[in-house]
Amino acid sequence: MKKSLGAVAVAAAVALSLSACSGSSSSAEASKGEINYWLWDANQLPAYQQCADDFSKANPDIKVKITQRGWDDYWSTLTNGFVGGTAPDVFTNHLGRYGELAEKKQLLAIDDAVKKDNIDLTAYNEGLADLWVGQDGKRYGLPKDWDTIGLFYNKAMLASAGITEDQMKNLTWNPEDGGTYEKVIAHLTVDKSGKRGDEPGFDKNNVAVYGLGLNGGGDSSGQTEWSYLTNTTGWSHTDKNPWGTHYNYDDPKFQESMGWFAGLADKGYMPKLETTVGAAMADTFAAGKSAINAHGSWMIGQYTGYKGVEVGIAPTPVGPKGERASMFNGLADSIWAGTKKKDASIKWVEYLASADCQDVVASKAVVFPALKASSDKAAAAFAAKGVDVTAFTEHVKNKTTFLYPITDNTAKVKGIMEPAMDAVVSGKAPASSLTQANEQVNALFK
Repeated sequence: MKKSLGAVAVAAAVALSLSACSGSSSSAEASKGEINYWLWDANQLPAYQQCADDFSKANPDIKVKITQRGWDDYWSTLTNGFVGGTAPDVFTNHLGRYGELAEKKQLLAIDDAVKKDNIDLTAYNEGLADLWVGQDGKRYGLPKDWDTIGLFYNKAMLASAGITEDQMKNLTWNPEDGGTYEKVIAHLTVDKSGKRGDEPGFDKNNVAVYGLGLNGGGDSSGQTEWSYLTNTTGWSHTDKNPWGTHYNYDDPKFQESMGWFAGLADKGYMPKLETTVGAAMADTFAAGKSAINAHGSWMIGQYTGYKGVEVGIAPTPVGPKGERASMFNGLADSIWAGTKKKDASIKWVEYLASADCQDVVASKAVVFPALKASSDKAAAAFAAKGVDVTAFTEHVKNKTTFLYPITDNTAKVKGIMEPAMDAVVSGKAPASSLTQANEQVNALFK
């Protein structure tokens, strides 16, 4: 879900601004007919299909056609659609993308509609509505959901290692020795001869079970990979958020944290980066290849849905500043500036952001909807399935979240940082090499 846009988006960035159009059409044409809606999460498709069916029943002149594409294909196809004039009317948008899309005039501002239709922006979880106001002061989306990070763990592996669930809920971390978090990761790591990572004779080159799974190098955000650790040290991605103009990958606190993180693979406690290419981290967890996976709340259904694997969820570790940390990402639905179904699209976006739809999403126990009341219903739906989700919700309750870095030039920043972070996490370059990458990133804002 959180990979980079890739080469297609970078190459097309300039062309985007050339293809934007205002979508001129008559009021009658704009208010009815078929509208295309795109999303990337297959797990959420059934909920949104129900929303679309309910919406069409209430608005018989409007039909919603939903297309679901995987994360990488989603953004490359969407970018090509902007360039070619074939983008969907409405699409799920990401905080790491919309700044650039707004700058290139690809998004329709919806301020007038929000005001006219009396949308209560205070009904959403704190801060979510504000995220979708661009640097120009215009609104480009209404919140649909939110997510935080937690630690999914294999209960049987914990029991076998003699680690209690209370221990998992009270982990600590620091970049010097890894705290109790590294101790637990080491003890849960088992080589092919049955030796644990903290036992004499452990063979780091022949590991059967890694204490911690790896999702990738983390590119510019490290959402699920390392940000829940680095941001407990007082470090932050940018000088301000949103709309920062200076990145901080050269900060010694960050580089020390990344040195520790990369060291886990060198010690044999975490897979080597090159072995994770093309592998879904959740599936390797289900196959018994890792004991703990740090991942987002949008993955709850997948992790708890594997047959024969009893899964627990622990909060992220308490860091040097005495608190936990989690990136707080809130998605929204945005309208393409080139739509010929402007009025129908606005009506659909407002419906997606309403309790009528978000309560449906909540009932499916897949993600946490943006509306406070719907979010509470989602927590109850998870509980009814026997899934304790407090590891995710307590971040919001205790205000231990920080925003996904929202800046201009996001595709270019990722283009620089993805290979730089991969080099560090794979052990091919020291963490100090990030200083040079940081200089390249900050040059984009001069």
